[in-house]
Amino acid sequence: MRERRLQELEDYIHSLGTISLDELCEHFRVSKNTIRRDIQVLLEKGTVQKVYGGVTSLSQGLIPFENRDTTNKSVKRAIAQRAAEFVEGNELIFIDSGTTTRNLVEYLPRTAKLTILTTSLDVINAASHLDNISLLVLGNMYKRDTKSFVGSDGLLLLDKYNINKAFMAATGVSITSGLTNSDVLEYEIKKRVAEKANQLILLADASKFGRSTLLTYSPLDKVDAVITSPGIPMEYATYCEEHGIAVHIAEEE
Repeated sequence: MRERRLQELEDYIHSLGTISLDELCEHFRVSKNTIRRDIQVLLEKGTVQKVYGGVTSLSQGLIPFENRDTTNKSVKRAIAQRAAEFVEGNELIFIDSGTTTRNLVEYLPRTAKLTILTTSLDVINAASHLDNISLLVLGNMYKRDTKSFVGSDGLLLLDKYNINKAFMAATGVSITSGLTNSDVLEYEIKKRVAEKANQLILLADASKFGRSTLLTYSPLDKVDAVITSPGIPMEYATYCEEHGIAVHIAEEE
């Protein structure tokens, strides 16, 4: 029985890249002491590594950005297209880095004047030639694995701006852990944006729900709207309804 659980545990960690001990306990329905003992076996095996509050895979790690972009590609584009309907003229919007949010610029109105605040290289490239868009970039250090800019100077700049709408990505979405990601450098900016934005709009396909990673940048009940794909778990649909969170299902064409 334990051998089977160890293999399932190892596979689960590799599938997510990085995960907290609390989520492992919840997923496998065992105590934290049991998880710690199992993790020790994997540490000795050399397939995982301890990080603050959890473990990370040494076999897979973070899936390269280009590979993640090929997963559910049409779904992600449908979500981005639906999200663009929320954008009005003369707004300052934040567009998060991510393989779903990167598509948002393609569907933005071409006549309305907009200011985009972003950390995403793909968003910068997509918006740079559009005359109706002014670009503000956060971060002074480039992360190749997420094609995003990070850095403490971004936090200082954020204090200057009033963000009308923030279009956010998440590695995992959980009722208990909220909107989560695994990167400490990205976390600080995401957290500050989520706190400042007048409207917090989550772009996440249905596969992200019921998952969490190490860092919570916003509680789920602080979200104003969720744009997702068909198949969102019923408990999340119910939670959103009870907390006044609008859920919009983006259908593929």
